[in-house]
Amino acid sequence: MLCQNLGMARPKLDLLLLSEQKRELERLAKAPGSPQKTVLRARIALLAGQGWDNARIAREMKTSRVTVGLWRQRFLDLGLAGLDEAPRPGRPSTLEAEKASRVLTEVVQPPKNRARWSCRSMAKHVGLNKDAVQRLWAANDLKPHRTRLFKVSTDPQFEAKFWDVVGLYLDPPTQAVVLCCDEKSQCQALERSQPGLPLGAGQICTRTHDYYRHGTITLFAALNYLSGKVIAQRAPRHRHQEWLAFLKQIEGEVPAYAQIHLILDNYATHKHPKVKAWLAKHPRFHLHFTPTSASWLNLVERFFRDLSQDVVLPGSFASVQELVDSIWAYLAERNLNPTRYEWKAKGSEILQKIQRVRDALARQQDISKDFNATAH
Repeated sequence: MLCQNLGMARPKLDLLLLSEQKRELERLAKAPGSPQKTVLRARIALLAGQGWDNARIAREMKTSRVTVGLWRQRFLDLGLAGLDEAPRPGRPSTLEAEKASRVLTEVVQPPKNRARWSCRSMAKHVGLNKDAVQRLWAANDLKPHRTRLFKVSTDPQFEAKFWDVVGLYLDPPTQAVVLCCDEKSQCQALERSQPGLPLGAGQICTRTHDYYRHGTITLFAALNYLSGKVIAQRAPRHRHQEWLAFLKQIEGEVPAYAQIHLILDNYATHKHPKVKAWLAKHPRFHLHFTPTSASWLNLVERFFRDLSQDVVLPGSFASVQELVDSIWAYLAERNLNPTRYEWKAKGSEILQKIQRVRDALARQQDISKDFNATAH
């Protein structure tokens, strides 16, 4: 009987997932910020909840049956908490509590004449080893070496404009096209001073830091939200004359039966009196302005990023015409098989996040006022 069972898989332990557990596991498995080990454990639990045995899960996840069995049992015993690392034995920490507290609290107070702490400067300041400082910061998700650029819109009509634009994305009108429009100005034709080294095993691509300038162009673009295709026009400048010429191109390329909804920013060129006069004679154009300092609402900016990363930044162009030819070749290829940027974010969640930032800024301003009042 023993010989007959040698080739049989070990019996699996049934794992039944509650709906809340399943949702959280799916979130962990899909979240871009989830560590790979967490993604693996979450997917093991999801597959186990579908009735898969350990051997099949191991093959699917390209891991061992021992690993699958470990995390199946941890989830059975502890639920979602079982996906975290178990405490490991070791000698007690000799880190002084007072010094550890200073490392965590003073990190938000940069030293005199500096913008931020480094591990070494903080270690010298509190009398610890730099590795201890790094571990404390990592354990508490503190990253003083990183900075993100941001700006919160102060537009008094922010919410109305926000829902106007997001509404077009979530429920586009019928018998109409939705075009995300903007101009990419100062698009430079830069020629690198030397050829870069090509990609190879152990060798990343390189390009020289210095270059020759051969001029700039302005690229007007209208991204069709539903089809992903791009209508484009080049111009030497971006005045109201060039914007009018682009509007006329859109008028000629969009079928006559369709209404045209344009999403655009508050640049003065878009509101020039001559532009308004032309639009009054073409009532099928409907303009939807993004709030000030909220260009992230306009999906054409996502296309401009791809264009920059794929063509403009890595390229070396001996003339403006070379740059234009490269951009137009990229657009022609893209429009043959267009990529659609689909808006999926929930508007209410975005507004809640913005409100949290505004509240945090208000608190910071109050702290600064109190500090300045005390200092004087």
